[in-house]
Amino acid sequence: MKKLLGAIATLLTLSFAAKAQDYMSINYNFNKGEQFELEQKSRTETYTTVNETQQRVTRDYNNIITIDVTDVIPGKAVLTFRYKELRFNFNAKNQNIFVDAKVDKAEEPFQAGLKKLLDQPFTVELQSTGVITKIDGLDNLLSNAEAAFSSLKKNEQEAYKKLMKDQFGTDAFRAWLEQLLIMYPAHGIKTGTQWEESVPLRGGLIGRIDLYWNLQTWDSQTAKIGGTSKINTDKVQTLTLDDDIKATAEISGTTSSNYLVMRSSGMPSICVQNTEMNGNYTYKVNKAKGIKHDLKVPVKVITNASYKIKQMK
Repeated sequence: MKKLLGAIATLLTLSFAAKAQDYMSINYNFNKGEQFELEQKSRTETYTTVNETQQRVTRDYNNIITIDVTDVIPGKAVLTFRYKELRFNFNAKNQNIFVDAKVDKAEEPFQAGLKKLLDQPFTVELQSTGVITKIDGLDNLLSNAEAAFSSLKKNEQEAYKKLMKDQFGTDAFRAWLEQLLIMYPAHGIKTGTQWEESVPLRGGLIGRIDLYWNLQTWDSQTAKIGGTSKINTDKVQTLTLDDDIKATAEISGTTSSNYLVMRSSGMPSICVQNTEMNGNYTYKVNKAKGIKHDLKVPVKVITNASYKIKQMK
Protein backbone atom coordinates (compact mmCIF):
# COMPACT_ATOMS: atom_id res chain seq x y z
CA MET A 1 0.00 0.00 0.00
CA LYS A 2 2.80 2.39 0.90
CA LYS A 3 4.47 1.72 -2.46
CA LEU A 4 1.17 2.38 -4.24
CA LEU A 5 0.62 5.65 -2.38
CA GLY A 6 4.19 6.65 -3.11
CA ALA A 7 3.76 5.95 -6.81
CA ILE A 8 0.53 7.97 -6.89
CA ALA A 9 2.23 10.88 -5.11
CA THR A 10 5.08 10.78 -7.61
CA LEU A 11 2.69 10.77 -10.56
CA LEU A 12 0.76 13.74 -9.09
CA THR A 13 4.00 15.64 -8.55
CA LEU A 14 5.09 14.99 -12.13
CA SER A 15 1.65 15.97 -13.41
CA PHE A 16 1.69 19.27 -11.51
CA ALA A 17 5.26 19.95 -12.69
CA ALA A 18 4.27 19.29 -16.30
CA LYS A 19 1.31 21.64 -16.01
CA ALA A 20 3.51 24.31 -14.44
CA GLN A 21 5.88 24.02 -17.37
CA ASP A 22 3.00 24.72 -19.75
CA TYR A 23 2.79 28.24 -18.36
CA MET A 24 5.32 31.04 -18.33
CA SER A 25 5.37 34.40 -16.62
CA ILE A 26 6.68 37.42 -18.45
CA ASN A 27 7.00 41.10 -17.65
CA TYR A 28 9.48 43.95 -18.00
CA ASN A 29 12.46 43.13 -15.83
CA PHE A 30 15.38 45.55 -15.73
CA ASN A 31 18.55 46.11 -13.74
CA LYS A 32 19.92 49.57 -13.09
CA GLY A 33 22.75 50.38 -15.51
CA GLU A 34 21.51 48.24 -18.38
CA GLN A 35 21.37 49.85 -21.81
CA PHE A 36 19.36 49.03 -24.92
CA GLU A 37 19.44 50.42 -28.43
CA LEU A 38 16.27 50.82 -30.48
CA GLU A 39 16.28 51.17 -34.26
CA GLN A 40 13.10 52.46 -35.89
CA LYS A 41 12.25 52.41 -39.60
CA SER A 42 8.77 53.41 -40.65
CA ARG A 43 6.75 55.04 -43.40
CA THR A 44 3.29 56.56 -43.14
CA GLU A 45 1.31 57.46 -46.26
CA THR A 46 -1.82 59.57 -45.91
CA TYR A 47 -4.22 59.97 -48.83
CA THR A 48 -7.02 62.54 -48.79
CA THR A 49 -9.45 63.38 -51.60
CA VAL A 50 -10.53 67.04 -51.59
CA ASN A 51 -13.05 68.05 -54.26
CA GLU A 52 -12.20 64.90 -56.25
CA THR A 53 -8.46 65.70 -56.17
CA GLN A 54 -6.30 63.21 -54.30
CA GLN A 55 -3.50 64.53 -52.10
CA ARG A 56 -0.69 62.39 -50.69
CA VAL A 57 1.49 63.04 -47.66
CA THR A 58 4.37 60.73 -46.69
CA ARG A 59 6.42 60.64 -43.52
CA ASP A 60 9.53 58.48 -43.21
CA TYR A 61 11.51 57.88 -40.03
CA ASN A 62 14.94 56.29 -39.61
CA ASN A 63 15.92 56.72 -35.97
CA ILE A 64 18.26 55.16 -33.42
CA ILE A 65 17.47 55.69 -29.74
CA THR A 66 19.48 54.60 -26.70
CA ILE A 67 17.55 53.49 -23.63
CA ASP A 68 19.36 53.54 -20.26
CA VAL A 69 17.85 51.96 -17.17
CA THR A 70 18.45 54.75 -14.66
CA ASP A 71 16.26 53.59 -11.77
CA VAL A 72 14.48 50.42 -10.73
CA ILE A 73 11.86 50.35 -7.99
CA PRO A 74 9.35 47.63 -7.13
CA GLY A 75 6.88 47.24 -9.97
CA LYS A 76 8.39 49.83 -12.31
CA ALA A 77 11.54 51.29 -13.86
CA VAL A 78 12.71 54.67 -15.10
CA LEU A 79 14.19 54.54 -18.60
CA THR A 80 16.21 57.42 -20.05
CA PHE A 81 15.83 57.85 -23.81
CA ARG A 82 18.19 59.73 -26.14
CA TYR A 83 18.02 60.13 -29.90
CA LYS A 84 21.40 59.10 -31.32
CA GLU A 85 20.40 59.31 -34.98
CA LEU A 86 17.36 61.12 -36.35
CA ARG A 87 16.40 61.13 -40.02
CA PHE A 88 13.03 62.38 -41.18
CA ASN A 89 11.51 62.81 -44.61
CA PHE A 90 8.23 64.73 -45.06
CA ASN A 91 6.62 65.10 -48.47
CA ALA A 92 3.38 67.00 -49.10
CA LYS A 93 1.95 69.31 -51.77
CA ASN A 94 5.15 69.22 -53.84
CA GLN A 95 7.13 70.23 -50.77
CA ASN A 96 9.83 67.86 -49.58
CA ILE A 97 11.63 68.16 -46.27
CA PHE A 98 14.45 65.64 -45.81
CA VAL A 99 16.72 66.08 -42.85
CA ASP A 100 19.44 64.17 -41.09
CA ALA A 101 19.85 65.77 -37.67
CA LYS A 102 23.63 65.20 -37.83
CA VAL A 103 24.11 66.88 -41.20
CA ASP A 104 23.87 70.69 -41.30
CA LYS A 105 21.45 72.03 -43.86
CA ALA A 106 21.35 75.81 -43.67
CA GLU A 107 18.40 76.13 -46.06
CA GLU A 108 16.19 73.83 -43.95
CA PRO A 109 15.16 75.15 -40.49
CA PHE A 110 13.72 71.76 -39.50
CA GLN A 111 17.23 70.27 -39.53
CA ALA A 112 18.37 72.81 -36.94
CA GLY A 113 15.35 71.94 -34.82
CA LEU A 114 15.96 68.20 -34.92
CA LYS A 115 19.67 68.70 -34.21
CA LYS A 116 18.69 70.17 -30.83
CA LEU A 117 16.98 66.86 -29.94
CA LEU A 118 20.10 64.74 -30.44
CA ASP A 119 21.71 63.25 -27.30
CA GLN A 120 19.24 65.08 -25.03
CA PRO A 121 17.71 62.92 -22.26
CA PHE A 122 14.05 62.44 -21.46
CA THR A 123 12.56 59.76 -19.24
CA VAL A 124 9.80 57.18 -19.41
CA GLU A 125 8.39 55.57 -16.29
CA LEU A 126 7.33 52.03 -17.21
CA GLN A 127 5.44 49.58 -15.02
CA SER A 128 6.54 45.95 -15.09
CA THR A 129 3.33 45.14 -16.98
CA GLY A 130 4.24 47.61 -19.76
CA VAL A 131 1.93 50.45 -18.76
CA ILE A 132 3.54 53.87 -19.31
CA THR A 133 2.81 56.03 -16.28
CA LYS A 134 4.89 59.12 -17.07
CA ILE A 135 7.04 60.79 -19.74
CA ASP A 136 9.19 63.67 -18.50
CA GLY A 137 11.38 66.17 -20.30
CA LEU A 138 10.34 65.71 -23.92
CA ASP A 139 8.10 68.77 -24.09
CA ASN A 140 10.96 70.89 -22.74
CA LEU A 141 13.29 69.51 -25.40
CA LEU A 142 10.80 70.46 -28.10
CA SER A 143 10.44 73.97 -26.67
CA ASN A 144 14.22 74.41 -26.86
CA ALA A 145 14.27 72.99 -30.40
CA GLU A 146 11.64 75.49 -31.54
CA ALA A 147 14.17 78.29 -31.03
CA ALA A 148 15.59 77.18 -34.39
CA PHE A 149 12.49 78.66 -36.07
CA SER A 150 12.62 82.07 -34.38
CA SER A 151 13.89 83.91 -37.49
CA LEU A 152 11.00 82.69 -39.68
CA LYS A 153 7.75 84.46 -40.40
CA LYS A 154 5.07 83.84 -37.78
CA ASN A 155 2.97 81.53 -39.95
CA GLU A 156 6.08 79.55 -40.91
CA GLN A 157 7.07 79.29 -37.25
CA GLU A 158 3.65 77.88 -36.35
CA ALA A 159 3.77 75.39 -39.23
CA TYR A 160 7.19 74.08 -38.19
CA LYS A 161 6.21 73.94 -34.51
CA LYS A 162 3.13 71.89 -35.38
CA LEU A 163 5.16 69.55 -37.56
CA MET A 164 7.68 69.09 -34.75
CA LYS A 165 4.97 68.44 -32.15
CA ASP A 166 2.96 66.10 -34.38
CA GLN A 167 5.99 63.95 -35.16
CA PHE A 168 8.14 64.13 -32.03
CA GLY A 169 6.00 65.56 -29.21
CA THR A 170 5.10 63.67 -26.03
CA ASP A 171 1.73 62.47 -27.31
CA ALA A 172 3.17 61.26 -30.62
CA PHE A 173 6.07 59.51 -28.87
CA ARG A 174 3.80 57.87 -26.32
CA ALA A 175 1.39 56.73 -29.03
CA TRP A 176 3.97 54.68 -30.92
CA LEU A 177 5.67 53.43 -27.76
CA GLU A 178 2.36 52.12 -26.44
CA GLN A 179 1.93 50.13 -29.64
CA LEU A 180 5.55 48.95 -29.70
CA LEU A 181 5.75 47.72 -26.09
CA ILE A 182 3.50 44.78 -25.24
CA MET A 183 1.37 45.21 -22.12
CA TYR A 184 1.69 41.90 -20.28
CA PRO A 185 -0.99 40.25 -18.12
CA ALA A 186 -0.32 39.90 -14.40
CA HIS A 187 -0.90 36.12 -14.51
CA GLY A 188 1.04 33.34 -16.19
CA ILE A 189 0.31 32.56 -19.83
CA LYS A 190 0.64 29.54 -22.10
CA THR A 191 0.68 28.96 -25.85
CA GLY A 192 -2.62 30.22 -27.26
CA THR A 193 -3.36 32.61 -24.39
CA GLN A 194 -4.93 35.89 -25.52
CA TRP A 195 -5.20 39.14 -23.58
CA GLU A 196 -6.11 42.75 -24.28
CA GLU A 197 -5.82 46.38 -23.18
CA SER A 198 -7.29 49.69 -24.36
CA VAL A 199 -5.56 53.08 -24.60
CA PRO A 200 -6.54 56.52 -25.94
CA LEU A 201 -5.51 57.62 -29.41
CA ARG A 202 -2.80 60.25 -29.08
CA GLY A 203 -0.88 62.65 -31.28
CA GLY A 204 -3.60 64.15 -33.45
CA LEU A 205 -6.60 61.86 -33.80
CA ILE A 206 -9.04 61.50 -30.91
CA GLY A 207 -10.49 58.12 -29.98
CA ARG A 208 -9.32 54.74 -28.68
CA ILE A 209 -7.15 51.78 -29.62
CA ASP A 210 -8.13 48.30 -28.45
CA LEU A 211 -4.98 46.15 -28.34
CA TYR A 212 -4.98 42.35 -28.46
CA TRP A 213 -2.05 39.94 -28.06
CA ASN A 214 -1.60 36.17 -28.21
CA LEU A 215 1.29 33.93 -27.22
CA GLN A 216 2.31 31.81 -30.22
CA THR A 217 5.41 29.90 -29.09
CA TRP A 218 8.07 30.25 -26.40
CA ASP A 219 11.22 28.68 -25.03
CA SER A 220 13.60 29.45 -22.18
CA GLN A 221 14.96 32.62 -23.83
CA THR A 222 12.39 34.02 -26.27
CA ALA A 223 8.68 34.26 -26.96
CA LYS A 224 6.83 34.87 -30.21
CA ILE A 225 3.77 37.04 -29.72
CA GLY A 226 1.22 38.17 -32.28
CA GLY A 227 -0.70 41.39 -31.90
CA THR A 228 -3.66 43.16 -33.46
CA SER A 229 -5.39 46.41 -32.68
CA LYS A 230 -8.69 48.03 -33.57
CA ILE A 231 -8.62 51.80 -34.00
CA ASN A 232 -11.72 53.98 -33.82
CA THR A 233 -11.93 57.77 -33.71
CA ASP A 234 -14.48 59.86 -31.83
CA LYS A 235 -16.51 61.28 -34.69
CA VAL A 236 -17.82 64.32 -32.78
CA GLN A 237 -14.55 65.70 -31.39
CA THR A 238 -12.92 68.54 -33.32
CA LEU A 239 -9.23 68.39 -34.15
CA THR A 240 -6.75 70.60 -35.99
CA LEU A 241 -5.20 69.30 -39.21
CA ASP A 242 -2.40 70.72 -41.35
CA ASP A 243 -2.92 74.30 -42.60
CA ASP A 244 -4.91 74.98 -39.39
CA ILE A 245 -8.02 73.28 -40.77
CA LYS A 246 -10.60 72.31 -38.14
CA ALA A 247 -12.29 68.97 -38.70
CA THR A 248 -13.99 65.96 -37.18
CA ALA A 249 -12.84 62.46 -38.06
CA GLU A 250 -14.80 59.25 -38.55
CA ILE A 251 -11.95 56.83 -39.14
CA SER A 252 -11.36 53.20 -38.21
CA GLY A 253 -8.61 50.73 -38.86
CA THR A 254 -6.48 47.82 -37.71
CA THR A 255 -2.85 47.09 -36.91
CA SER A 256 -1.17 43.69 -37.16
CA SER A 257 2.07 43.10 -35.24
CA ASN A 258 4.59 40.30 -34.85
CA TYR A 259 7.05 40.29 -31.96
CA LEU A 260 10.08 38.28 -30.96
CA VAL A 261 10.53 39.00 -27.26
CA MET A 262 13.58 38.62 -25.01
CA ARG A 263 12.18 36.89 -21.92
CA SER A 264 15.01 38.13 -19.70
CA SER A 265 13.92 41.78 -20.06
CA GLY A 266 10.47 41.52 -21.68
CA MET A 267 11.64 43.83 -24.48
CA PRO A 268 10.83 42.96 -28.11
CA SER A 269 14.07 42.29 -29.99
CA ILE A 270 12.14 42.49 -33.28
CA CYS A 271 8.74 43.99 -34.05
CA VAL A 272 7.06 44.37 -37.44
CA GLN A 273 3.82 46.34 -37.69
CA ASN A 274 1.39 47.19 -40.47
CA THR A 275 -1.51 49.61 -40.01
CA GLU A 276 -4.32 50.65 -42.34
CA MET A 277 -7.05 53.17 -41.52
CA ASN A 278 -9.94 54.40 -43.65
CA GLY A 279 -12.76 56.88 -43.20
CA ASN A 280 -13.63 60.53 -43.60
CA TYR A 281 -12.64 63.91 -42.29
CA THR A 282 -15.33 66.56 -42.23
CA TYR A 283 -13.65 69.92 -42.79
CA LYS A 284 -15.47 72.69 -40.94
CA VAL A 285 -16.47 75.99 -42.56
CA ASN A 286 -13.44 78.26 -42.86
CA LYS A 287 -13.81 81.12 -45.33
CA ALA A 288 -10.14 82.05 -44.93
CA LYS A 289 -9.24 78.58 -46.25
CA GLY A 290 -11.88 78.67 -48.98
CA ILE A 291 -14.14 76.15 -47.21
CA LYS A 292 -17.63 77.63 -47.63
CA HIS A 293 -19.53 74.67 -46.15
CA ASP A 294 -18.72 71.51 -44.22
CA LEU A 295 -16.74 69.31 -46.59
CA LYS A 296 -16.48 65.52 -46.37
CA VAL A 297 -12.96 64.37 -47.24
CA PRO A 298 -12.20 60.64 -47.66
CA VAL A 299 -8.93 59.62 -46.00
CA LYS A 300 -6.73 56.55 -46.02
CA VAL A 301 -3.63 56.06 -43.85
CA ILE A 302 -1.09 53.24 -44.30
CA THR A 303 1.87 52.72 -41.96
CA ASN A 304 4.56 50.06 -42.28
CA ALA A 305 7.12 49.92 -39.49
CA SER A 306 9.90 47.72 -38.19
CA TYR A 307 11.79 47.95 -34.92
CA LYS A 308 14.88 46.25 -33.53
CA ILE A 309 15.95 46.43 -29.90
CA LYS A 310 19.25 44.98 -28.72
CA GLN A 311 20.80 45.00 -25.29
CA MET A 312 24.14 46.81 -25.27
CA LYS A 313 25.15 46.23 -21.66
